[in-house]
Amino acid sequence: MVTVITVCRNAIDPLRKTMESVGGQTYENLEYLVVDGASTDGTPEMLAGYAGRLARYVSEPDGGIYDAMNKGAAMATGEWLIFMNAGDVFAAPDVLSRVFAEDRRQADVIYGDVVKGGQVKPAESPRNGHRMYFCHQSSLVRRSVFEVFPFDVSHRQSADFKQMKQLWLAGRHFCQLHFPIADFDTTGISNTQRSAGLMDNIRIVREVDSLGEQLRLLPRLCFTWLMCRLRGK
Repeated sequence: MVTVITVCRNAIDPLRKTMESVGGQTYENLEYLVVDGASTDGTPEMLAGYAGRLARYVSEPDGGIYDAMNKGAAMATGEWLIFMNAGDVFAAPDVLSRVFAEDRRQADVIYGDVVKGGQVKPAESPRNGHRMYFCHQSSLVRRSVFEVFPFDVSHRQSADFKQMKQLWLAGRHFCQLHFPIADFDTTGISNTQRSAGLMDNIRIVREVDSLGEQLRLLPRLCFTWLMCRLRGK
């Protein structure tokens, strides 16, 4: 079973778009959860109307996007988790069917390409790097692995980056697929607050990586952060 989790707050129209995409998946062994952060735009009422199509939903205050994502993971019963935030959609109706057309029992993380701004952005090969080499909306994480490595909510911009870095360093198995999984909403916080996200990446590298890896990763990361700051991003 795959659990699709959407977190949102005051994003009723993007949420509706995501829900329609999830509902259009041809893969049958799927449950859908929505974690709403106590929206005031009519989202709770809309979710009540969709209750029959959702395995579960909640509408209550949370501690931010990653806290809400952890909450959704704790509610999940599927073997695999994928986070599709409000506004994100699957790249095609048969995406999950394609993902599990082959045996994935050896994988801990499955990831593929992403559509961004109408263009396919290929994922990179598995590695320990200075940034995410794939989009989290285009990845699935085994729930038993997520329970050991949940999102660190002290990182409000890049907790997904820290999680994947930890999984790589722990020797978990990453399976790369060479087709798009998600069409990514580019209005999210990671795109609109670029320099803040890069600074969070710097903090994570300093927390997680060895000194040798820090010497390899930090110069490029710090240079990119400085350029973003100078450009006002």
